[in-house]
Amino acid sequence: MFAKSNSEHFNEFLQQTKAARMERIRDRKWNLAAVKIQACVRAFITRRRIRREILQEFASVLKEENDGNPCFVDAIEVFKVTNKFLFIFNAERDKHLFERLCRYLIASMLLSSNDPLLKEDKISYVSVGFDQRYTVAWFAQLNKILWQSCVYIKHLKPELSQDLKLLMLYLNVLITFTSTNLWNIFRCNPDAYEPQRAFMNQYCQNAVNSLVSRGFYVNLQLVLIKNLCRTKPTLTKAALTAIITLSLRAVINSQFSHSSLNLLLLHIFSVPGLTYHLSNIAPDMLTVFSHHSILAKSCTLLANEQNTRILFNALEGNYGLCLLANLVHLASFDIPSLQEIIMDFVISVRCLLENCQKYVVNKQSSLTHWHPILGWFAQKVDQGLHESLSHVKEQLQCLWSSQLIQVLFSQLFELNEKVKSQPPSRRGSVINTVSREGYNPAIMAITAKESIEMSSGFLKRALEKAASVVNKNGNSSVSGCHTCSGPVRKMGTSEVTTISLICSMYVAALSTLTQVKLDILTGLCYQDLVLPNLWKFISSFGPRSSLQAFLDHLAVNTKICAPEFQLLILFCDCATHLITILDDMELYEQQRPFTIEELITISSFLNNFVFKIIWNNLIDLKNVSQNQLLHSTHTLLMVLYKRDCRRNYAPSDHWLIKDLKIAGFMKDLENGKKSAQILMQKVPHIIPHKERVVLFRKHVNNEKSVLGLTESACASPQSTLITVHRSRIVEDGYQQLAMLPAQSLKGVIRVKFINEQGLDEAGIDQDGVFKEFLEETIKKVFDPSLNLFRVTSEQRLYPSPTSYIHENHLSLFEFVGKMLGKAVYEGIVVDVPFASFFLSQVLGHQQSALYSSIDELPSLDPELYKSLTYIKHYEGDVADLDLTFSVDEDCMGQLVTHELIPGGKVVPVTKETRISYIHLMAHFRMHTQIHEQTAAFIRGFRCIVNPDWLIMFSTPEFQRLISGDNTPIDLADLRRNTKYYGGFHNNHRVINWFWDILEKDFKPHEHRLLLKFVTSCSKPPLLGFAHLEPPFSIRCVEVSDDQDVGDTVGSVLRGFFTIRRKDPVNRLPTSSTCFNLLKLPNYQKKSTLREKLRYAISSNTGFELS
Repeated sequence: MFAKSNSEHFNEFLQQTKAARMERIRDRKWNLAAVKIQACVRAFITRRRIRREILQEFASVLKEENDGNPCFVDAIEVFKVTNKFLFIFNAERDKHLFERLCRYLIASMLLSSNDPLLKEDKISYVSVGFDQRYTVAWFAQLNKILWQSCVYIKHLKPELSQDLKLLMLYLNVLITFTSTNLWNIFRCNPDAYEPQRAFMNQYCQNAVNSLVSRGFYVNLQLVLIKNLCRTKPTLTKAALTAIITLSLRAVINSQFSHSSLNLLLLHIFSVPGLTYHLSNIAPDMLTVFSHHSILAKSCTLLANEQNTRILFNALEGNYGLCLLANLVHLASFDIPSLQEIIMDFVISVRCLLENCQKYVVNKQSSLTHWHPILGWFAQKVDQGLHESLSHVKEQLQCLWSSQLIQVLFSQLFELNEKVKSQPPSRRGSVINTVSREGYNPAIMAITAKESIEMSSGFLKRALEKAASVVNKNGNSSVSGCHTCSGPVRKMGTSEVTTISLICSMYVAALSTLTQVKLDILTGLCYQDLVLPNLWKFISSFGPRSSLQAFLDHLAVNTKICAPEFQLLILFCDCATHLITILDDMELYEQQRPFTIEELITISSFLNNFVFKIIWNNLIDLKNVSQNQLLHSTHTLLMVLYKRDCRRNYAPSDHWLIKDLKIAGFMKDLENGKKSAQILMQKVPHIIPHKERVVLFRKHVNNEKSVLGLTESACASPQSTLITVHRSRIVEDGYQQLAMLPAQSLKGVIRVKFINEQGLDEAGIDQDGVFKEFLEETIKKVFDPSLNLFRVTSEQRLYPSPTSYIHENHLSLFEFVGKMLGKAVYEGIVVDVPFASFFLSQVLGHQQSALYSSIDELPSLDPELYKSLTYIKHYEGDVADLDLTFSVDEDCMGQLVTHELIPGGKVVPVTKETRISYIHLMAHFRMHTQIHEQTAAFIRGFRCIVNPDWLIMFSTPEFQRLISGDNTPIDLADLRRNTKYYGGFHNNHRVINWFWDILEKDFKPHEHRLLLKFVTSCSKPPLLGFAHLEPPFSIRCVEVSDDQDVGDTVGSVLRGFFTIRRKDPVNRLPTSSTCFNLLKLPNYQKKSTLREKLRYAISSNTGFELS
């Protein structure tokens, strides 16, 4: 018990001791806290007292009179009280006192020379700096005042009148105390204070440098962006002038050092629309820029790629674009400086564009944002910048304005003018300068002959030789030859490099400023300033030819970034843009900007260039789609080719590559050679049309083999049997074939006809019954009376806009597309002439960005085309025509108004919008009205015929694929491939008469009538009659068609041995078009055969299978 008691006492003692220790610690903390609190309170009270005393003293010294003007006191006294004030200064709480101080300091500096106070030299605030006792402290004080002024201005809102006054006050302080030019003390006593002036000038420079080091330019930039990047700028002329003046002082003080210029460009010239607002608010500052050669010095700095990269990394994309826009706009105001630094300007602009391009992407993603000028952009565009982008766009437009183009391309124009001024004898044959409406060798020959009569000596012999070349070849332009005479230029010379670099700048602009690309191209094509001169320049490359010069250069410089290729790219892009929008009158009649001769030469150059760079592997064939040079040259080439297909301007075989060995090329294509495959995708027209048709048939046969649709030794393809009533051919065919899968439609389809009496018809032979079904179906569905299709004034077919009167009209169009596709797939020619605009849509040409609806409009409505062309060239006020963006249409007796744009009924057509109206009208007539019908037809057609096979053909060639060749019928080829039945043979008397009559008595149009009589198509097969299915056949018949039961042993023997029976003078030749069979009675006289045959084909009295 005793031990337990001691333990308890011990624990109790420990707890008491611990409690006492904790209490002592707590007391010490309380004492310390009390001391601190007392100190803080005393300090607070003391500070408040001192602050109150300083403010009272400040108020007593810097008093203001009733009218608001300050009461001047000794400057040293002001300096001392200001020191105290700045010691206790609180930026938020003491704003009004700082304003009073600034007003006093400005007033003290502006005392007039006749003021008695000024004589004492004690009032002006700068006089304190003259006293050596206060000089250092005064410098420090003024630096604080200047920086605080700089800090305040970035928080002001000049749209508020009070803030605008404060902004002007603080800017006035900054302007006044960073330059001695405004100090009255020096202006009134220049001699007395001359030693101090130099000292103070140095101080001002130091003050500016101090501000710059602390972020002066950043604050100025914030002020400019906040007050200019809005719908309506809030800065006055005085404020904007002051800010720009301040921004220039550091640059001028540093004698335009690279570091100061960098800051100016980074923070001031990157403000969106700066020069635009200066031109409207403070245009005098643009003169100041010009006086100090800011443009020239900036471009010299930016011409260094490293400087540009460093600057752009700080700016990034959005504000880098604004810097570019300001420089371009400034250049338009400072043309004299621009003329002296063209290359520095070009390199600077190109570098900025290329750096902007790093942020431009081709498609939308979660990381991209839409930019109104650059397209999809890897940076977000803030709201303030959005409001200024219209101004930035307007600034950038100066780059492709006529004014800058004339300056930048002045050397190009001068070089070509020198060539024009040379004597004719040094400029080559006049054949190259002949302008004509269309290609006509006879006219060319006459022109050359007239020139010969006026010439003599060497020139006469040269012209005679040129005329002989024209008569021989029909074309004086040879691939790759010089079309513009004069000095031959070489790649890499200074003049070539200079012009090429200018072109590379515009190419960079086209690829970067994606949303104003059309504006750039339009500006470059304006007034035909650039394009014709560029082509003359390109044509002058040598020594052998411009084509060879470019090919040789590409072989050495495999990267297309070489400036000379940018020259070619720019020419092609501009020419593509212009030729696409030119109508036929401008291109063929007015011949602007190129003559027909030049178009032929350009197309020949491009055709050979594109072929050779692919065929000779001069470019990376694995990345063809990314090659800008190929894209530009190929695009222009195809524009020229399609224009020629629609209306010829080039001689026949112009588009073929003469040096290409077709057999070897086709073998390479079959073996999968990459270059051959790309050529067939890009420029299939370089090989003859016949070879492409052979390739098309090969594609079809290969597909049939793959699908198991061809006859083989071990298997026969499955066939589809349909039953069709004669009176319901379209209906029955549609019901049984429309829903069949594409593979079944591509296979064998057998047809059983039911006659008018409801009985089955006999005769399935050579697949002829299906051919008859196909021909009859096509004939009925394309009959305009059915209103699925209409005909143009030239009797060409296109989908009817009112086909919706048929309940299932779109399904019918799809079925019609399948049937026509089946005919093309099987090589069955059908006499169905389509409007070319419709065929272009089937081929997919309208999906191209360069497709122009107005070009195809004549194939639909020539009168509407003439009317729209009249509007396009109308010289008066278009508003007088009282047109709106709408079109009225008579639909089934009701007048329906279609709007071409939303609200188009009330939108008038003006001079500025007429081009848009013309294209919208053409697009409406050819696309919008029949969009659903065309889409359904194409859907059906393409499920049978692979669209990739059709890229080999132009629109006219596609029509030939459908309806056969337009060439005269080759009777010798037809005779070689004719089959004979019923006893007839090649040397039979009647057969000899038949061929003799065709050759000697019948005219070409009668040959076509005969072919239509027998085959239902007046045009021969594209590959000749050897490919006509079924073959052209002639059978000897003895009885009428309704008694004809086919060949018998007796009829064949009688026909073969020409056993005479009664002359069938009362019978006419008949035909079975489903079998391509001519049924010819065994006439006894040649004259009878001639008369009966002529009558039969003229009356179209063929007899279908019965």
